Amino acid sequence: MTQPPRTALFTTSDGTHREAFTPSHWALAIFNALVFGSAFLWMALGLRSLTPGVIAVGRVAFGAAALVVFARARTPIARPDWGRIVFLGIVGQAAPAWLFAASEERIGSAVAGMLVSGIPIATATVATLLTRRLPGIRQRIGLAAGLFGIFLLALPSLGGEVGSALGIGYVLIAVVAYGLSNNLLVPLQQRYGAMSVTLRTLAVATIALLPIGLSGLDRSSFEWIPVLAVAFLGVVGTGTVRATQLALAGRVGAARGSIVGYMVPIVALALGFLVLNERVEAIQLAGVAVTILGAYLVSRAESR
Repeated sequence: MTQPPRTALFTTSDGTHREAFTPSHWALAIFNALVFGSAFLWMALGLRSLTPGVIAVGRVAFGAAALVVFARARTPIARPDWGRIVFLGIVGQAAPAWLFAASEERIGSAVAGMLVSGIPIATATVATLLTRRLPGIRQRIGLAAGLFGIFLLALPSLGGEVGSALGIGYVLIAVVAYGLSNNLLVPLQQRYGAMSVTLRTLAVATIALLPIGLSGLDRSSFEWIPVLAVAFLGVVGTGTVRATQLALAGRVGAARGSIVGYMVPIVALALGFLVLNERVEAIQLAGVAVTILGAYLVSRAESR
């Protein structure tokens, strides 16, 4: 049987739908935002007795296990594309899983969740570099609004201690990694389907993170709430949401699909305040409003 041609590593693809979001697209985006936004709460709960390495390997392992039960997730990946799968498993899954967990040892879950609103900016920037084509005028205005919103969200933490700055740095590195992987995953999703690609990249991430997870076991202890939090984070907040987010990106394109990042702060902010009693500044609420405006503009029909 003839193997399909190798997909070049640093390439992306347009979405199959370039018009304004349909109700089904919004439903996927809102679902992803709710789940992704709650992930920072589950990580904060996990850190009560587990190290960042244990949380990172646990979430990707549980995520892979949740997907492997579906026949669609077991669709074979052609050998020429496995290099891309391995690269994205490490850069797009393993690295962010550890970086997000490590960041919450230094900054609150609400701040970490709000900084995720930088993902649309990173994704659109990478898409522009790969396609050598600027987004439409509405998308550019929306991205600029989102960038300003990120500044407002991060402002209360920028004058904090070095530890807070390091935590913010971890999140921003993860944001850049997501921006790259969001684009590179689209051609694979359109060829093999979201579940199949997500399962393979999570399996690669599990192998890559296993040494870090094992090294953190002696500094971790078993407690039901942290362990169950990581299990939920893996099954729903990693396996399920990564597959549905990739499905959305395949339909509307990586840049427009990443507007989920603009909605995540609302969820993270609310949960951090309501559940963890974290402080929220008025300027951060203004930042949330600006990012919502940016999300709306990015979701409009692309200019031809």
